[in-house]
Amino acid sequence: MQNKNYKIMFGDMMNMMGKLKETQKKVEETKKRLDTVLIDEATNDNKLKVTLTANRTIKFIEIDDSLLEDKEQLEDYLILTLNKAIKKATRVNENELSSVAKEGMPNIPGLDMFK
Repeated sequence: MQNKNYKIMFGDMMNMMGKLKETQKKVEETKKRLDTVLIDEATNDNKLKVTLTANRTIKFIEIDDSLLEDKEQLEDYLILTLNKAIKKATRVNENELSSVAKEGMPNIPGLDMFK
């Protein structure tokens, strides 16, 4: 009887390991896909626009010529706008990756990591 339980436990563990590998593959695929998800952000007056990927890589910055005359204002705009875009991109990134990870996690009683 003990040997049978061992085989069942071993089989369950192998099944879990397979699921974890499958989930890891899906996470990697999602990371690649997030390179194609673009996040746009702009100042209220649209004098500065930035585009990032959901993996937080800057793809595009557009600066109105009027900002080139005021270095401090340009720096402030860049900091504020990039930080807002990074927050958005991080939220999208984390939501996508946690969704994939949660979907692929085996149901282990007492291990509720993603609530």
